Amino acid sequence: QVQLVESGGGLVQAGGSLRLSCAASGRAFSNYATGWFRQAPGKERDLVAARSTGDSTYYADSVKGRFTISRDNAKNTVYLQMNSLKPEDTAVYYCAVSRGPGYSRNPSYYDFWGKGTQVTVSS
Repeated sequence: QVQLVESGGGLVQAGGSLRLSCAASGRAFSNYATGWFRQAPGKERDLVAARSTGDSTYYADSVKGRFTISRDNAKNTVYLQMNSLKPEDTAVYYCAVSRGPGYSRNPSYYDFWGKGTQVTVSS
């Protein structure tokens, strides 16, 4: 029903920036809440940023002030702008959407997932 493709990951030096994109096919993003998760080796998959259909936002404390989630309904694409990157931000980043208007920290809440994109921050 919905397919998500992440892009924009890569290798960046500490203090640098990356912008992740999540392009959707199928139902428009405007009808879904969207979350960005990340998972480092040996760690749990954690929500780092989320946005509801009403544009309420959530940011994990570890990324607050550095990351911004946004949505371009015309392009049916969700973005995660990551600034002032730190080595501890290194992880695979996943885009996820839920059918409902809200968001959750629980990965099980989300109905559709991308395959992930690797972000590596060097010190």
